[in-house]
Amino acid sequence: MRALHMVRASRTPGDSVHAARRSTGILALALLLLAALSLPKAALAEDGYDLWLRYRPIPDAEAAPYRARIAQLVAPAETPSQRATRDELQRGLGGLLGAAPPLADAATIEGALIVGTPASSKQIARLGLATKDLGREGYRIRSVKVDGRDAIAIAANTDAGAMHGAFHFLRLLQTRQPLASLDLRDAPRTQLRMLNHWDNLDRHVERGYAGESIWDWHKLPDYLDPRYTDYARANASIGINATVLNNVNASAQQLTPMYIEKAAALANVFRPYGIRVFLSARFSAPVEIGGLKTADPLDPQVRAWWKAKADEIYTSIPDFGGFLVKANSEGQPGPQDYGRTHADGANMLADAVKAHGGTVIWRAFVYSHETPDDRAKQAYNEFVPLDGKFRRNVMVQVKNGAIDFQPREPFHPLFGAMPKTPLMMEFQITKEYLGFATHLAYLGPMYEETLRADTWVRGEGSTVAKVVDGQLHRDTLYRSGLTGMAGVANIGSDRNWSGSHFDQANWYVFGRLAWNPQLSARDIAEEWTRMTFSNDADVVQPIVAMMMGSREAVVNYMTPLGLHHLMGRGHHYGPGPWVEGGPRADWTSVYYHRATKDGIGFDRTTRGSDAVSQYARPVAARFDDPAKTPEEFLLWFHHLPWDYTTRSGRPLWDELVVRYTRGVDAVRGMRRTWEGLSGKIDPERHAQVATFLSIQEKEAQWWRDASIAYFQTFSQRPLPEGYAAPAHTLEYYESLEFPFAPGNG
Repeated sequence: MRALHMVRASRTPGDSVHAARRSTGILALALLLLAALSLPKAALAEDGYDLWLRYRPIPDAEAAPYRARIAQLVAPAETPSQRATRDELQRGLGGLLGAAPPLADAATIEGALIVGTPASSKQIARLGLATKDLGREGYRIRSVKVDGRDAIAIAANTDAGAMHGAFHFLRLLQTRQPLASLDLRDAPRTQLRMLNHWDNLDRHVERGYAGESIWDWHKLPDYLDPRYTDYARANASIGINATVLNNVNASAQQLTPMYIEKAAALANVFRPYGIRVFLSARFSAPVEIGGLKTADPLDPQVRAWWKAKADEIYTSIPDFGGFLVKANSEGQPGPQDYGRTHADGANMLADAVKAHGGTVIWRAFVYSHETPDDRAKQAYNEFVPLDGKFRRNVMVQVKNGAIDFQPREPFHPLFGAMPKTPLMMEFQITKEYLGFATHLAYLGPMYEETLRADTWVRGEGSTVAKVVDGQLHRDTLYRSGLTGMAGVANIGSDRNWSGSHFDQANWYVFGRLAWNPQLSARDIAEEWTRMTFSNDADVVQPIVAMMMGSREAVVNYMTPLGLHHLMGRGHHYGPGPWVEGGPRADWTSVYYHRATKDGIGFDRTTRGSDAVSQYARPVAARFDDPAKTPEEFLLWFHHLPWDYTTRSGRPLWDELVVRYTRGVDAVRGMRRTWEGLSGKIDPERHAQVATFLSIQEKEAQWWRDASIAYFQTFSQRPLPEGYAAPAHTLEYYESLEFPFAPGNG
């Protein structure tokens, strides 16, 4: 049954989509009830809460070699971080092996696991393992001999490094890796690996699709939900070491004494796991809560107010990370309100936190009140002239693409263009434009696509990843070593954390790539699948194949061939290529696709907006020529006639129809694959994923049909032979409204 044919447009707009959701929800409930009747009580725990830290028992035949090599645990517990590491090893090994190995103060038997630093463990110190090149958070895992007996050492320079090593060791068991002759060393390639929570003080999460905010501000600081500790465990397990608690569209109340105390309570929970708290700061806070008449960053009273506010925060949170700031964007206050630059605003805050070792992260997602000729150009135009003018403790946070987290964008031209300024990557983990929580869209390939993109600013091989991890401009950056990656969190109060089981993989892959931007998205998908679902190759291979093709499927049924920003207004749910009017042209779809009877696409060539010239010359030359532009970006950079011949040999109109349909077919294929895994996945999680895939197929068909119906009014061409017409009229699709879609800002 197609997604939208159950109820005609004469009913309440949007009824048909919600009816489809209700019908699949009833089916899912029935499946869950049947599953509950046939399962033992313990099996009902598979609700996704454990994430990738499930620690389910390894079958005895496979566990026996592990038990022989892990017969004793030698781990210090003098500090909160050390205790957390030892507790995690006991929890993990106890779950995986059936019983945790006995604790000891020193290795006394064959098969000891020794964890610590030279300062915390005499045995680690005596082993003399080289760790100097591992920094504060790196670690070494090595097979060693202690008094002639086999042992395994996890060595690091700090407690944080030892914790990261312990999680890596558990991952080896979870993914069934051999423990013989171990010699692993790893250290993060970036300094700050951060989640940005777009959570508000009323617990609404902007662009959140997993329930309310997990921060229960009303009960803090006195009640500390155990979920906060599990949040810290999950982040530490993938190397995330920082979190911004509140929305970039910040409330000044977050900086009042009451809320500083609440943030400090969370910081106390996170500290043992090596996670520092940051706060989004509202630039106008000196006026709103400070009683000043101005927030001008060059005003001495304003500078003094921020210095006093920073001192106040550090008194409560000694390891406070610093401020994240969204300014002069989407109506947010900022230094331009006073005729000052972004550097003036960032440097004022940087001076306020400098004495405490704090960092200011200034977002480059900006656009003015006046719509420019091409919004994709504005961040580059505003920030490149400021290169080298920011304080040493300032980072500029840049989205992966120049518009706004679209299903596919070319890499942001700022990467590589500011050699004297540390640029922090900003990815979106929450799927604002990729189907919210119900569509399966593994974002690893998207992250990897961006990180591996070649900027060519220093010749071939000048990848975005090398900009982000500091390699590319190490000789020109005038300040020491700030590097980082941020991800807009997809975490909420839902039991499974992210709204769907597969969305957990996007949190996971973000953390792993933030630790090392050179890792493979496919390898990470396999790792996550083994830890989350099964180590059975008959399960792993089809799930990884689904994941690796899922984002491309979404691109095809939503925004093929470089189209972008075609979603419904405001809530961003569902197709809306017809959206026009309103307060800003660049908040409409027609601004971006520019469809006419003559063709479609945004001309960003040297003959159009000239956005291509913001890239290095070899990249600009490729994007300037439609024959050389990768087809996935064709309509991003070019306005082309409907009969333009694509590389398949098909006219552009036919190719669009083929791509839209291919996306829907791919979702059908994922449904079949998942159905084939029935009996190999626990019934509870299998049922929910199956239901969500059903929703995804219906909504993919909706996207396909509505988009084709709209664009056909311009192309005036028939559909290619064998391709079905939309199920409804364009007027029907345009009539649908969703005023209460989740996550709307």
